[in-house]
Amino acid sequence: MAKEFRFPDVGEGITEGEIVRWLVKEGDPIKTDETFAEIETDKAVVEMPSPYAGTVLKLHFKEKDIVKVGDVLITIGEKGEDISVPASQRTADVSSVLHGVRTEAAAAPISIDVQALPAVRKLAADLGLPLSGIAGTGPGGRITEGDVRTVLASRRTAEAAAAPAPTKLAVKVKSKYDLYGTLERVPLRGIRRATAKRMHQSVSTAAHVTHFDEADATALVALRESLLPEAAARGIKMTYLPIIVKAVIEALKAHPYLNSSLDDEEEEIILKKYYNIGIAVDVPDGLIVPVVKGADQKSALDIAGEIAGLAKSARERTLDLADLKGGTFSITNVGVLGGDAATPIINYPEAAILATMRIADRVRAVEGKVVVRKTLPLCLSFDHRIIDGAAAARFVTDLKKILEDPEALARAARTTE
Repeated sequence: MAKEFRFPDVGEGITEGEIVRWLVKEGDPIKTDETFAEIETDKAVVEMPSPYAGTVLKLHFKEKDIVKVGDVLITIGEKGEDISVPASQRTADVSSVLHGVRTEAAAAPISIDVQALPAVRKLAADLGLPLSGIAGTGPGGRITEGDVRTVLASRRTAEAAAAPAPTKLAVKVKSKYDLYGTLERVPLRGIRRATAKRMHQSVSTAAHVTHFDEADATALVALRESLLPEAAARGIKMTYLPIIVKAVIEALKAHPYLNSSLDDEEEEIILKKYYNIGIAVDVPDGLIVPVVKGADQKSALDIAGEIAGLAKSARERTLDLADLKGGTFSITNVGVLGGDAATPIINYPEAAILATMRIADRVRAVEGKVVVRKTLPLCLSFDHRIIDGAAAARFVTDLKKILEDPEALARAARTTE
């Protein structure tokens, strides 16, 4: 017998997904645990394994369709099995028909007290109309064929009046042009759709404020240069970001409210005693934020290798759901693309996110002299429900001190706990 497989609840509050790719087609044989589809949620691409073996009888959606948790994805059964009507429904239909016949027969008993010709009696029985309820207009009160049909017409008119009006189908026409020229409509799908939903949730819930500052990057540049030989020996691409991650963690330890979230229902601020740092990764169709777990227990070199692996998996869409969960604070390195300032959106439900901008030579006044220094703009967006502006400013000030102090920065980058 054919079996239906529905899109399961994969956790993390996921309620829907988009079918990226079918790996089977109707008529194909399929084995138990064989992956039959890839479905993209707002967390990752999930591979769907078949719980049954048999033949693929029906794929219920097309690629790029949105499916809800509980929707039937695939029907699997025996080759050639007819699934146009489920077996249970076919049985019910036959039972209903037989029951109706018995009911109609019982409803129209032949009565010798009613005046009607045999042909009229048969017509009434066929239509399920009891003769006892029909007034005859023929000679001697005899019921005629016209009387039967008049009653039938009256019943149908009453039933039609009681039935709800048919729903009119609203046909929506999408124009390819407007007053100014040609349009191209791009479906909001995949990561872009998930990003749109998460960003809307963040700005609709958290009270966003952004604090801007700038750090002297001289020590940061020097430390990265000193780590390059060791990184090369380990096959690791060393950027500024892993060092910044370590500096951020040191600042978070001194300012725990930046490493927290707000439980709205319980009206409690939850201070996280661990440091899982989300790293925003730019992929062709959106933004993904994998998480470096226990970053305080890893060196900058270790984090560099892990970020490279996570970024590669993000671009190839092979990340596990666990790689996207558990973040306590996020960093988006906008500087690789240029720019001096930004207002990043908090990766809700985290309390804050740091955007690091382009490290570049900038003219600054130092001890009364105009000098050229490499500087790093820092843009911290925070949830004002949890963190006040003064607390955010103190956090960024302490972060700057760590980034600008060669010894403190080197200690943070190399130390693991």
